[in-house]
Amino acid sequence: MAAEGLTGDLIKVVSLLGAGVVAVPLFRRLGLGSVLGYFTAGLAIGPYGVGLFPNPESVLHVAELGVVMFLFIIGLEMQPSRLWNLRREIFGLGVAQVALCGTLLTGVGYAYGLPLPAAFIAGMGFVLSSTAVVMQMLNERGESSTPQGQQAVSILLLEDLAIVPLLAVVALLAPAPSAQSNGWLSVGIAAAAVAGLVLAGRYLLNPMFRLLALAHAREVMTAAALLVVLGSALTMQLSGLSMAMGAFLAGVLLSESSFRHQLEADIEPFRGILLGLFFLAVGMSLDLGVIARNWLLIACAVVAFMSVKALGIFIVAKVSGSRTREAVTRVALFSQGGEFAFVLYSAAAAAGIFTSQTNAVVSATVILSMALTPLLVLALDRFLPPEETSLDGVDLAEGLTGRVLVIGFGRFGQVASQALLARGFSVSIIEVDVALIQAAAGFGFKVHYGDGTRPEILHASGAERAEAILVCVDDRETSNRIVAVAQEAFPHAKLFVRAYDRGHAMDLIRAGVDYQIRETFESAMAFGTAVLLGMGVPEPEAAEIAEDVRRRDAERLDLQVASDIYAGVSLIRGNAPVPAPLTKPKTAGKIHGNVPDDLGDM
Repeated sequence: MAAEGLTGDLIKVVSLLGAGVVAVPLFRRLGLGSVLGYFTAGLAIGPYGVGLFPNPESVLHVAELGVVMFLFIIGLEMQPSRLWNLRREIFGLGVAQVALCGTLLTGVGYAYGLPLPAAFIAGMGFVLSSTAVVMQMLNERGESSTPQGQQAVSILLLEDLAIVPLLAVVALLAPAPSAQSNGWLSVGIAAAAVAGLVLAGRYLLNPMFRLLALAHAREVMTAAALLVVLGSALTMQLSGLSMAMGAFLAGVLLSESSFRHQLEADIEPFRGILLGLFFLAVGMSLDLGVIARNWLLIACAVVAFMSVKALGIFIVAKVSGSRTREAVTRVALFSQGGEFAFVLYSAAAAAGIFTSQTNAVVSATVILSMALTPLLVLALDRFLPPEETSLDGVDLAEGLTGRVLVIGFGRFGQVASQALLARGFSVSIIEVDVALIQAAAGFGFKVHYGDGTRPEILHASGAERAEAILVCVDDRETSNRIVAVAQEAFPHAKLFVRAYDRGHAMDLIRAGVDYQIRETFESAMAFGTAVLLGMGVPEPEAAEIAEDVRRRDAERLDLQVASDIYAGVSLIRGNAPVPAPLTKPKTAGKIHGNVPDDLGDM
């Protein structure tokens, strides 16, 4: 019997892992994101799919630890000074969004016929956006550390904090008088728990980790990291707060510790797996029976709640000075309900504010809104045109007359221009990054705005009078387009081009540019020579070795241009083991597939 039970549990574990492994890469390949992939996989193996998990709530309770660990890692990135700098966004922007959206959504619930207390709880629960979904989408878009991403994190923190007074309000609104009398007591217990956690983090955690580090046992440090995260979460839960808030506070308290990076590395694998499990469990929890019986009501509720919340978010974003695209992006990310809504709705049902029918409908509404969020973000990226770049304080390229035209003024172009300016050549510079143009002005450079892939812009930049055109952009395709335009329209100008890698250098040589150089070649040569000197090799010998490397590289490049990327392999000095003498390979070696990007400069 025990073996059968173990086999059944193992089947469920394998099913969870298999569902995620199959669905997530597929959905990401389709451009739909990993979150929607997890939701769909959870629905497929849940009670209304193949039925492997008839009780998804048990999985959801365990999977909530993924959100807990996610908040801990966010806390590790939020030093107290940084958090203090975000205080206006947290308590200004966050409070404004929660207050306005909560008021509007309460009105929607009341219009649906809910009693005012139930309408308030339903609306405020939907206000609490999903931290897991929003942060996952920000990470996938690479926007977590941008100013807009930091504003999103600030709003999420305030919404997580809002669960505390909202749970107290549930107790105050409960029909039972005994529950009302404990409302402020709960708030006091919660405040005491937060204060105790702060004190423990300030005076106990760092000494504890220093002591454990002396044991030189990595597994003990990992166990201690889990102890801190789960212990903080448990403390907050027992005091009536959210587990995620406890983990976040623990992360903030350890954010300036010398053990921060090791803690993050220890927690990250658990965080990733459990967060995926959380999304799977949310997909399993979607009750298709409730949706089938109340499909029209739930569909209207999803549209109404998401639309009204979107209106509130957009208003707050515009009033706070955000541009239209930033405001619409925030709408797409935040217009759903979140995991804390389930906590609030469960408390409301237990207190008698919600009927079981109301709880089922609003919970289904929240889950569907979470599933729609990745689709909204995808639609935003595909169909909303990007805002035009503001050129305030930036001069357009027009009537330039320099002997040398530099296209692209990033790290490479800045250094390349120095020799020309030192010799006294007149240099015209164009760039498309407005922020870079503005920053360059502070260092004494006059950089004009202009897209080097457009012939009319090159004319305005003086390319027909320039003796040399330097293509210093860091994008291979953009570089190739500029070269093609310059060769056709300005054949008299010499072309000096920054190559992305060896393959790009080969393309440029075949295109007939006057000079090309791989962007990392010279720095890597200088680096290798410095290592030789540092290892005690005499300077003349180091110089001779460097010259030999250059000769071999140039010879191999000539062979590659005439043949393919694999020509001249024998000229590379490798570190693979040499077969023993007289040992003949049984079959000839073959190279399959494409060359990895990491080997593009070899």
